[in-house]
Parts: sequence; structure tokens; C-alpha cells
Amino acid sequence: MHRDSQLSFEIDQRAAALEQQVIAWRRHIHQHPELSNREVLTGRTVAAHLDALGLQPQTQVAYTGVVALLDTGRPGPVVALRADMDALPVTEEVDVPFASKARSTYNGQEVGVMHACGHDCHVAILMGVASLLTGMKDRLRGKVKFIFQPAEEGPPAGEEGGAALMIKQGVLEDPRPEVIFGLHVYAGVEAGRIAYRPGPAMASADRIRILVRGSQTHGALPWRGIDPIVVSSQMIMALQTIVSRRVDVTLEPAVVSIGSIRGGVRDNIIPDEVEMLGTMRTFNETMRSEIQARIRTIVDHVAKSAGATGEVFFDNPYPVTCNDESLTERMLPTLRRVAGEDHVFLSPKITGYEDFSYYQQRVPGFFYFVGITPKGADLRKAAPNHSPRFFVDESALLLGMRSMAHFTVDYLAG
Repeated sequence: MHRDSQLSFEIDQRAAALEQQVIAWRRHIHQHPELSNREVLTGRTVAAHLDALGLQPQTQVAYTGVVALLDTGRPGPVVALRADMDALPVTEEVDVPFASKARSTYNGQEVGVMHACGHDCHVAILMGVASLLTGMKDRLRGKVKFIFQPAEEGPPAGEEGGAALMIKQGVLEDPRPEVIFGLHVYAGVEAGRIAYRPGPAMASADRIRILVRGSQTHGALPWRGIDPIVVSSQMIMALQTIVSRRVDVTLEPAVVSIGSIRGGVRDNIIPDEVEMLGTMRTFNETMRSEIQARIRTIVDHVAKSAGATGEVFFDNPYPVTCNDESLTERMLPTLRRVAGEDHVFLSPKITGYEDFSYYQQRVPGFFYFVGITPKGADLRKAAPNHSPRFFVDESALLLGMRSMAHFTVDYLAG
């Protein structure tokens, strides 16, 4: 572990000197957000910056991603750093001078576009880290791979994307990193504080699609058909018993939620078919498999009991975001030194998902959370990530940049 106080001081000095530029980058990216696999302008901004640093960036990785390698010319480890670039189909409601007015098309609908999850912060932080580390190249050893990733929020229908596609296209090869670090700005955590968790930190995610087929009839003659709407409602209630009655929640939390039910076109026609969409979240593979099996059983048996049929499809899977425990333990002193002992705390498990998990399946990884809610604010009322009122206290950008730079330098020093 690196303990060179002069080098540590230099990192902090360089970070402080870069803070206003990082804030300016963040505001520019925030004002010009782009949806998944469409981050063309963001990718160009990143590539131009890395090119100006002399890093010879590789562009159009996984459509719009950018990758660059800092080679110190001295033997040592390879460390990868990742930032995600995409925004969300959310119309901004925050009153700031750089608020997004962008519009785009998502799933065939015109939508507002906003960095409602803070990926603009992640990009700006990693751009700052690239500047910082490049400026200290003669003081370092080993190599640093900068990964600016598209489509963390999920690629458009019919497309590949995100971490999985970057890995498929070789982002973790030539050279292969020993470790990978990533961060996420997080609402509900006060600015100046950092949350972490060894082992399973964020849930796996599976999208659920259920098709219930009955028999169409006139609404005044329900006995002449099989009503898939009633069958679907029975399924929804039965699905709630999986977590409440069939899962030992003292071991791991789990979630099964139905978020959409669609069927029928008229008030007086019982339709043939209903489609339901939902999500399930788990923290280990055994529980994941068991819950999937129970969903299939409930759908099949409830449908048969009414003379209907039910099919279940699971897709868009994301693995558990699982922090390597030895790496987490190794980097924890760095985290406490950078943020202060009293400003680092153990995070509860988060039932949101992150495709950083794909990298962690290949190399040891550490993913942590930087608070962005202004000090003194009521954390319970802070607009969450993905909200149109999501707000970032920009002092968090400096802490994000410092923490990622110190992680890298400490790991390279061995």
C-alpha cells in the first residue's frame, strides 16, 4: 500500500487544481445528455480530451465507448477505471442554469433526456483522473486503462451494449487489468461521505415477461370465455407470496415486482391475452434460480386452474455486483485516508443493479458510492437517482476524483 506522503499531497494538489474544470465538464455533459448507445457527442468530448493528453484513445468501442491506456513505461500492475456515459429518458425538473432541454426518442416515444443517475459526474471525474495521473506519469509505475462505457442503463431493444459488449470486444484484454475500480454518485448519502460494501453490494436483476392467454368473449357474457385479466390479477397476488412466505429474508433480501399489465382494448370485450412485465432482484445465484422456478410454477398452476395458459420469460439479466473482499479490505485504508475515518461507512445492500458486475465476473473489482446530497439536507427527502429532481452537490466531484486517483496510485505502488 502506497504511503508516500509527498505523493499523496501531490495527488490532492492536482485534484484541487482540476476541480473547476471537472465541474465545467460535468455541466457541459449534463446539458447535452444522450441515451444508451447514442452517446456520440459525449464520446467525442472524452476522446478529444484523452487525445490532448497524448493517450491515443480507441473510439467506437461498443458503439460509442472510448478506451485509453496510460503506460508509465515502468513495470507494474495494470489498473482499470470505469465510468458510464449514458443518460435516461427523464424530463429534468431541476432549476439550474445548465439544466437539460434535450429531447429524443425512446421505445418509439418522444421523451425528455436527463442525466438523472449521475453518469455525467462519473465521466467528468474520470476525465479529471486521466489528467491527474497523466501529469504524474513519471512518478508512477505500471499501466492504467481508462474505460468510458456506453449503455449502462441498458441498450435499446434489439441491440447489444454496455459492459457485456465492451468485454466481448476485448476491453479487458491487451493488457488485462489485475483489478478494476468504479464509483457511483448516490442520493441519500451526504456530500463528503463515501459508502462501501464487501461482497454482494447490489442485486442481480432479471426482467420478467408473463403472457396469459384466455379466450375472448363479450364482457356481458364472461362465462362464454376465459378471462386472462382475472387470471393475471390472481397471479400478481400469488407472486407476492414468494418473497413474503417462501424466501428466508434473514439470509438475503429479494424483490419480485410487477410494473406493467396490458390487455384489452374496450370496456365490454374480455380479451384473449394479457402481458405483464416485472423485475426480480436477488443477491445470490441459488436464490435467483429458486425464485425463477417459483414464478414459473405459480404462473403455470394459476393459469391451469382457470383453463388459461401462462408463459414466463426471463431476459435482460444482470449479475450481482459483488466487491472482491480482499481487494475491498486492501483499499479500505485508502478510502478512510481520503474521505476521513468518520466519513466512510458500510452501505446496506442495494436492490438496484449495475452492469459493473460484468467486469467483476472477469477481474477483481471494487465499486463504491460517493454522496451527493447537500450537507444539512433531509436525506429521507432527497430526490433519488432516476428522479427528474435528482440534484448533485458538485463538491462530490472532487472527492470522487481524489478517491479514484488515490486508489490507482496506491494499488500501482503495491
